[in-house]
Amino acid sequence: MIEKSTVSKIVEEWLGGKNYFLVDVTVSPDDRIVVEIDHAEGVWIEDCVELSRYIESKLNREEEDYELEVGSAGIGQPFKVLQQYYNHIDEEVEVLTKAGRKLSGVLKDVNEADFTVAVEKKVKTEGSKRPKLMAEDETFTYDEVKYTKYLISFK
Repeated sequence: MIEKSTVSKIVEEWLGGKNYFLVDVTVSPDDRIVVEIDHAEGVWIEDCVELSRYIESKLNREEEDYELEVGSAGIGQPFKVLQQYYNHIDEEVEVLTKAGRKLSGVLKDVNEADFTVAVEKKVKTEGSKRPKLMAEDETFTYDEVKYTKYLISFK
């Protein structure tokens, strides 16, 4: 069986000096290899082909046959690495907490320990008859959430 660490090392070699980053590598027991990469401005098919050929040049099909798939991290898929959070600052995201609370808002701040989302809430201010929508920052540690993902908007 081809080792995940072997494929990850090959991908990291290819990524050297490029603005792409590795999101995930999976290797199934039957040697189906899936590599996900991402870039702040999107992933080009030509680069996926180039990476696929690079990986194939480093693995020997004579020793072990495998199936290889190289692509971009899915746009509606949960974030898997910290760089994806950084790439989506000032964009709308959906967060599902481990407590089961789902919310959406604008990703405002990201660091290695936690991230902050500005969530619109109805707040009744003193002297007003109706509640008004106001943005309120909520901060989460990565351990508190099941997932965070980019919300696609067609507005």
